[in-house]
Amino acid sequence: MASSVRFTVTPIKAEDLPDTSPDISSRSSARVRFGSRESMNRSEASGGATTSPERSHLEHGDSGVKLSSVYINNSNGIDDDDFYDRNLALFEEEMDTRPKVSSLLSRLANYTNLTQGAKEHEEAESIGEKRKSSKSPQMGTFMGVYLPCLQNIFGVILFLRLTWVVGTAGVLQALCIVFICCCCTLLTAISMSAIATNGVVPAGGSYFMISRSLGPEFGGAVGSCFYLGTTFAGSMYILGAIEILLMYMAPGAAIFVSDSPDGEAAAMLNNMRVYGSIFLVLMSLLVFVGVKYVNKLASVFLACVIVSILSIYIGALVSAFSPPSFPVCMLGNRSLSQHELKDGHCAKTLPMLREPPLDAANGSESFNGTDAPPVTAAAALEKTTDLWRHFCNSSELSATCDEYFQHNNVTQIQGILGLASGVIAENLWSSYSAKGDVLERGEHHSSHRPAVSNHFPYVFADITSSFTLLIGIFFPSVTGIMAGSNRSGDLKDAQRSIPIGTILAILTTSLVYLSCVVLFGSCVEGVVLRDKFGDSVKGNLVVGTLSWPSPWVIVIGSFFSTCGAGLQSLTGAPRLLQAIAKDNIIPFLRVFGHGKANGEPTWALLLTAVLAELGILIASLDLVAPILSMFFLMCYLFVNLACALQTLLRTPNWRPRFSYYHWTLSFLGMTICLALMFISSWYYAIVAMVIAGMIYKYIEYHGAARFALLRLEEGPPHTKNWRPQLLVLLKLDEDAHVKSPRLLTFASQLKAGKGLTIVGTVISGNFLQTYGEALAAEQTLRLLMEKERVKGFVQCIVAQKPREGISHMIQSSGLGGMRHNTVVMGWPHAWRQSEDPQSWKTFINTVRVTTTAHLALLVPKNIPLFPSNSEPCADGFIDVWWIVHDGGMLMLLPFLLRQHKVWRKCAMRIFTVAQMEDNSIQMKKDLATFLYHLRIEAAVEVVEMHNSDISAYTYERTLMMEQRCQMLRQMRLSKSDREKEAQLVKDRNSMLRLTSIGSDEDEDTDGAGDRSAEHRRVHMTWTKDKTLQLRSNTHTHTASCCSTPEGFRDMLNIRPDHSNVRRMHTAVKLNEVIVNKSHDARLVLLNMPGPPKNPEGDENYMEFLEVLTEGLERVLLVRGGGSEVITIYS
Repeated sequence: MASSVRFTVTPIKAEDLPDTSPDISSRSSARVRFGSRESMNRSEASGGATTSPERSHLEHGDSGVKLSSVYINNSNGIDDDDFYDRNLALFEEEMDTRPKVSSLLSRLANYTNLTQGAKEHEEAESIGEKRKSSKSPQMGTFMGVYLPCLQNIFGVILFLRLTWVVGTAGVLQALCIVFICCCCTLLTAISMSAIATNGVVPAGGSYFMISRSLGPEFGGAVGSCFYLGTTFAGSMYILGAIEILLMYMAPGAAIFVSDSPDGEAAAMLNNMRVYGSIFLVLMSLLVFVGVKYVNKLASVFLACVIVSILSIYIGALVSAFSPPSFPVCMLGNRSLSQHELKDGHCAKTLPMLREPPLDAANGSESFNGTDAPPVTAAAALEKTTDLWRHFCNSSELSATCDEYFQHNNVTQIQGILGLASGVIAENLWSSYSAKGDVLERGEHHSSHRPAVSNHFPYVFADITSSFTLLIGIFFPSVTGIMAGSNRSGDLKDAQRSIPIGTILAILTTSLVYLSCVVLFGSCVEGVVLRDKFGDSVKGNLVVGTLSWPSPWVIVIGSFFSTCGAGLQSLTGAPRLLQAIAKDNIIPFLRVFGHGKANGEPTWALLLTAVLAELGILIASLDLVAPILSMFFLMCYLFVNLACALQTLLRTPNWRPRFSYYHWTLSFLGMTICLALMFISSWYYAIVAMVIAGMIYKYIEYHGAARFALLRLEEGPPHTKNWRPQLLVLLKLDEDAHVKSPRLLTFASQLKAGKGLTIVGTVISGNFLQTYGEALAAEQTLRLLMEKERVKGFVQCIVAQKPREGISHMIQSSGLGGMRHNTVVMGWPHAWRQSEDPQSWKTFINTVRVTTTAHLALLVPKNIPLFPSNSEPCADGFIDVWWIVHDGGMLMLLPFLLRQHKVWRKCAMRIFTVAQMEDNSIQMKKDLATFLYHLRIEAAVEVVEMHNSDISAYTYERTLMMEQRCQMLRQMRLSKSDREKEAQLVKDRNSMLRLTSIGSDEDEDTDGAGDRSAEHRRVHMTWTKDKTLQLRSNTHTHTASCCSTPEGFRDMLNIRPDHSNVRRMHTAVKLNEVIVNKSHDARLVLLNMPGPPKNPEGDENYMEFLEVLTEGLERVLLVRGGGSEVITIYS
C-alpha cells in the first residue's frame, strides 16, 4: 500500500495522545483533526500560513499535484483540516473535478464569471477598460428596454411616408397595412421574449438566439441577413435625412439643378448620392472615434422623436377648433405644384387696375367657385398670371391654351380641414396611381383625360403605387424590436425587463401608428395626403402642416431622429458582423472579427460603410425600404421558427421565464413573415432567400458540419441542447425475466418519449452456445419496451464475465454521434447477504467505467418503490441534495421528471450544505439567483453542518464494517486455498489443464492477483516452497495474517482505519440531515460519491453508500459525466 495516501487522526495537543486501546470513550474528549502529507508540506513551504479551503483547493488544482489516494498515513500529524472538509470526506478524492458547492456558488450566481458560454458573452465596447467589480447592471425596464425600442422603431417612415401611405391606400387599407405589420412584430416579440428569457442573451442579439437554438448554419445565414438589413437601414435613414435637408430645410443647397422638368428627378438623385456619401463618411468617423458619443446623443435624438410626435397630436386637436391655413391650388380636380407658380397667384388672370390683396398673394383667401372670365375683348383690362403662361406657353390672353386648362376653373381649397370636418369619409378608400399620373381630388375624375405633359405645373405621382408596395415601404417603420434583447447585459433583471419593455414598446408604437392613420385621414385633404413631397402646400412637409405650433418642429425633429437612427445602425451592424466573424463559422469573414485594442470592430465598420454606400447609391428611399424589409422579415421568420421548434421538441434547456407563448403563435408569426415577404416584393423575397440559402450551404460545407452522422461526430452538442441519451442496464433471471422492470418505467418517465434510449443486458456464457438465449433476451426486452412505451433500441451482449460485457456495451453502444451519454443501472440488492462478491464488484466496476468514459450515471435505489406510469403523485416534493457541482445533472433531472404526468404535481426543493467557514445566508442568496437565471422554480434551503466531533456510533459502525470485511475476506481465502491445493494435484498430471488455474474470484480482486496468476501459469513444476511463497504474496495485499483461527482472533482486535472513520462520519452526518429534511419527499436526488481509487476499499464504499441512503424510501444517486449539461445562456 505504499502507493496510496492515508490520513491520520491526531489530537490538538501532542501531550493528549490517546492510548492504543480500542476504547472509544477515552478519546471522545479530544478534538479530531485530519491532515494530508501534501497539504502539510505546502503549509510548511508557505511559512506556516494558513490557507482557506477555496485557496487550498485552487492551489492544489493549479499545481498539477493529484492525490493518488487518501489512504497514506500522515506520521507528521500537522493540523491542517482546512484542506478537506471532514463533513465531505466521501467526496474529497474528486474535489479537483467536482468542487464543493460553497466554493463555486458565488461565481455561478454571477453569470458574467461563468466559464460556460463566457466566450459567447462578448462585450460590445470598452473591453480594455477597467470595470469596477462592485458595479452591477442597474438599468430598469423603462430606460433599458422601453425607450431604446421606441427610438429604434420610430423612424423616418413615420414622418416622410405615412401620410402618403394613408392618402394612397385609404384609411381602411392603411389600417390594415399597419395592423398586419404590427401583428408580425408583436408575434415575433413574443417568440423573442421566450428565447431571450431562456437564459442570458449576449451581444449579437438575434444572431445568438438563432445560432444557439437552431444551430450555426441557420444562425450564420439569418445573422448575415440581419446584418445586411441593419446596414441597409443605415442607408435608408441617411437618405431620409438628406431628403429632409434638401426638400424642406435647405432646398438651395442642391448641387445639381435641372432647368428641364425631365431632368429634375435625376438631379435630385445625384444630390442624394453626393450628400448621402458625405453624411455616411461623417457618421462612420463618429462611430470610429467612439461609440460613447453616439450613446450620449441617443437621448437627444429620442427627445426629438417624442417632441415631434406630440406636436402631431396637439396639432390634430387644435385643428378641430382652428385649422391652420395651407391653401392648395386646384385646376379642376387636379392639384397644382405651387413651386412652379413664381408669382404665387392661384388664378388664370388678374385685373390690371386693381392690385391683388396682400393676403391673396400669401394664399390665405379662398376663391372657391370663382369662374375664369371668358377670353374676349371685354376682358382686355385683365392680365395673365404665371399659371397662364405655363399652360398657354404665352402671356397673351389670345394664346392657345391646354384643353383641360380651358374647360376647368382654378380654385383654392384648404389642405388642412380639421378634425371635425368629416373629410375622413372621402379618405376611407384607396386611390392608387401609376407613375406619371396627375394627383386628382376625390373619386370624380375629369371627363377630359388626354395624356398629360410633365411640363405642366401639376403634382405627379413619382412611383406606381399598390397595396403590396406600400407594405414593403411601411414595414421598416415597425422594425427595431431587438434593441432590448441586445442590452441584456446592462439590465438589472433582463428576464423580466425584455418581455415587458419590448411588448409595451410595440403596443405603444402600434397605437401611435394606428391613431396617426386615423388622424391624418380625419384632418388632411386627400389630395394633400397623396402629395409625397408637399409640392401642393408650397414644399412643406405634409405631416408638418398638421403639427403645432410650426411645421419646423417636425422638420427639425425628424431630421435629428433620422440622423440618430442612422448612427445606431452604423453602431450595431459592425458588432453583429464581429460576433459572426468571431464564431468562425464563415471563414472568409474571419478578418472582420478583429478590431482596435478596446474591441471596436474597425474592419467590420469599414465593410458596413461600403455596403451602406451601395444603398445610398440607389438614392431612393422607396427602393431601399423594401430591400431591408426582406432581410428583417427573414430574421423575424427564423426567430419564430426557433421558438416553435424548441417548444415542439421540448429540449431540456427550454425553460423560458416568459410563459405567455405558444408554438401556434410562433407558427402564425412565421406565416405572416413569409406572406409579407412575397406580398411586398416576390423577387426581393426570392433574392433574400437565395442569399440565406447560399450562406447556409457554405457554412454547412466549410464551417459547422458535414453530413448526418458525420456531422454528429464533430463534437458534443452545445450545452443548451444537451439531453440525457440513456443506456439502461437490465438484469435477467434464470427464466429470462427482467429482474427490475420498474427501472425501464423510470427511464420512460425521465425521457417522456424524447431522445435516444438503448436497453441493454449481458448474458454470461459463450456466444456460440448461447445465441438462442441472446435472441430470447432481446425479444423479452422489446416486449417490455412496448409495454412501457419506450422508443429505442435493444442490445444484448454475451460475455464470459458480466463486468466485461457491461464494459464492452458502455464502450460500443450507439452509432457515430448517436451515442448514449447517461447510464442507468439498478442498485445491487442484498449485496451484504450474498456469498458471491461479484454483484457489488460488477456494480463498482461499472461506476468506474462510466467515470472513465465521461458518462453520467443514474442509480435508483429501492426501485420497486418507484411509482409506475399509472400512479401519478398527487402532491409532495422532489428533493435535490446538491453537495458537489458535477455539471448540473441534479438541476436538470427534476425538471425533466416533472414534464411527465407522474411527477408533474411535485414541487422541487434544493438543499445544499454549508460548512463552518461558509456564509450560509449569502449562499442561499447566490443559489436563488442562480436558479432564477436557470429559469427553475424551486424552494431553496442551505443546511449548516457544524464540525462536530466524531461520534462513538461512527467509530463502532466503522469497526463493524472493517471486521465484517476482514472476516468475509478470510472465509473466501480459505475456500480459495483449498480449491488451489486440489487443483495443483490435477495439474501435475496434465499440462493441458494448466491454463485454468485460478478462479474468477482471484482474477477479479485486483491487478496484483492477475499478475500472480500469470506468474503461476508459466511454471511447469510446482514445489511446496513455491506454493508457500505464492500464498504469502497473495495474502500480502489483503492485510490478513493467515487463515488460522489465531488470525480471526487478531482480527477482532483491529483498530478502525482513520480514513474509513472520516468517510463514515460524512455518510452518517449527511444521512442525518437528509433524513431530517427529506423524510417525506417523493424522491430524493443525491450526489453519488466516487469509488475509491484504491480497489481494496470497494466493499467499504458499498457500506458508505448504504449508510448515506438509510431511512430514505426512494433515492436517485446521480453522478455527472464531467461536462456541463445546463446553462443560463440563451
